[in-house]
Order: sequence, then C-alpha cells, then structure tokens
Amino acid sequence: MIGMILCGGLGKRFLPITEDIPKTLFELKKNYTLMDKQIFQYKSAGIDRVFLLTAHLSEKIEKKFGKKHMGIDIEYVREKKPLGTLNAIRLGMERAGEDVIVSNGDVVADLNVRQMINEWKESGTLGSIFVTKLRSPFGIIEMEGKRIMGFREKPLLNNYINAGFYCLSEQTLPLLEKFKIGDIEKTAFPELAKKKKLIFYNEDGPLWMSIDSPKDLQSAQKEYSNRRDKPWGFEKTLRLDKKIMEKLLYIMAGYRTSLHRHEIRDETLTVDYGTGYVEYENGERRRFSKGSEINIKPYTVHSFVATKNTMLREISTPHPEDVVRVKDFYEVR
Repeated sequence: MIGMILCGGLGKRFLPITEDIPKTLFELKKNYTLMDKQIFQYKSAGIDRVFLLTAHLSEKIEKKFGKKHMGIDIEYVREKKPLGTLNAIRLGMERAGEDVIVSNGDVVADLNVRQMINEWKESGTLGSIFVTKLRSPFGIIEMEGKRIMGFREKPLLNNYINAGFYCLSEQTLPLLEKFKIGDIEKTAFPELAKKKKLIFYNEDGPLWMSIDSPKDLQSAQKEYSNRRDKPWGFEKTLRLDKKIMEKLLYIMAGYRTSLHRHEIRDETLTVDYGTGYVEYENGERRRFSKGSEINIKPYTVHSFVATKNTMLREISTPHPEDVVRVKDFYEVR
C-alpha cells in the first residue's frame, strides 16, 4: 500500500503568503507542518513509501522533504499545470502500480489510518472514503412553536462530509483515465457509488479540520500549542504547575504506548471513553473501560493498550520528563 498526499493546490485564500510558501508547509507548531503530520500518520500505520502529488511551488516541498523523511521513502509526482485532484491521483497511481491511500494535504485529523485500510480491504470494494459529521459554522437556535427554547454553539449536524482520506484499488485506474481531469469527488466517485463499489469509513476522532482559511490555521495551531502527536495517538497537557499535571492521552484502537516506567511520577488515570488493558512487565493484564480508574505507582513498568479508540485523563505529580522507556514498539515517536 502506497500513501499519496495531494499538495499541489494554489492556496488562494492564503494569498499573498502562498505565493512563496505552499499551504502544506504551514506549521502546526515549530518545525511540524501539515505535511509532517500526514507523513507521521502514514509511518505510524506501517506505510513506508509516500508519493507527494505536487504542482504549485513543488521545488519548495522537494527541498523540505528530500527523498527520505521520518524513515519513509518520498517520491514526487509533479503536474506541470494543476488540472484537478483526479489528474494528480491518476498520475500517482500510474506510477504506483498498486493500491493506494490518498489524503488531502490540508486536512488535520485524528484518523486510525491502519484501521481504515484494513476495513476497506475486508470489504472487497474498489474504494473507501473517510467521512465525518459536518459541524455548523454558526450557533443553532432551538425552537418550539414560536418560543426560543435554547441555543447550541456550532453543534455537529446529522450530515456527513468527505473528510479527505481515500483508499483506492489499482483497479480504479482505467476509470480515472476515462475522466483524466477534474475533481475526483465530482467524477470517479459518483460513478463508483452508482456501481456500489464505494464504501465509507467513519471514525469520531477528537480532531478533524480542513485548513481552508487563516482562522482555521490559527485554530489548529492553538490545538497544537500543548499537544504532541504520537504513533499511537497523541498526548495533550491541560495543566502543569508546581502541584499537579493534567494530561489527555488518546490511543487509537489496535495501538499501544511504549512499555515504560516513572521514577518519581505517581499518576491516576480515568478512562473518558474506550476499552483496552494495562499490560505490566510480568505479562499481567488489567482491563479497563469507560469510567475505570487506573493508578500507576513509581517504578511500575507498564503499557496502555487500546482495543477501541480510548481517551485517558491523567492526573499526576508534576514531572513531565519522568519517563524511562523499557521497550518501544514504533520507529518514530
């Protein structure tokens, strides 16, 4: 399976900045761009080869990522002139010669890429689209008769939207060659849907954003001001002072943290949602589910393993660097 990232857009809503900097090189935090985020996701899913589908300012992207990044082999498929997402994907698939997973380079999402791929492969269909619920850009007024009963601030609506990640079989290439240009969402996908060869993948992760405006970028940068992505999900520091540290740990289904211990830190974790188990150095496993409370004393060697997407809320003594890794399960962290 080859990963492909669409990164040839002109970024018109960010002019004049995008005259010199491609949107996918915008930083979520220092030295961590939108593209870094997606390459990290592919690496964490076990993908070791990624095509960057470029056009506008391709040379800036090639200079940044070179031929290898985060241990992943990077190749470039460059359009001389942007002709839509379908053409970029078609050119990439012609070179790939195998199944691919494609992502829009301006999407920031907590997506279990490996799980999406596995679910699609099991379906036997030609394609899969990651979908998410649409969030209203405005507050909603709740009414009954002529009375206003209340207000909801920018709620999730019942409608789903294309969330910018696609699994595609190499067998779809003749269909892409039929259309050649245009946006894949308006050409090949409707035809695949009519033939019942297209499925959706839904995952209600903590974060999904499409960086379509400076305001979107500011929101994403605010999210990443106290967050660090991990191969298994992310950790986010909510509070750190002389008395206490509070963090969120999000672990994707099928993933686990390193086997590690703390020499000073005494921590208690509450499961906001999800299921899994704590595995100890001696092989003992203690299962957890929503509402479970887990206490980890200093020098206890342990690893958190998620069987469903899991959010842990940690309250501990304020020692953020007190982590001794006994065994790592990932090449990047």
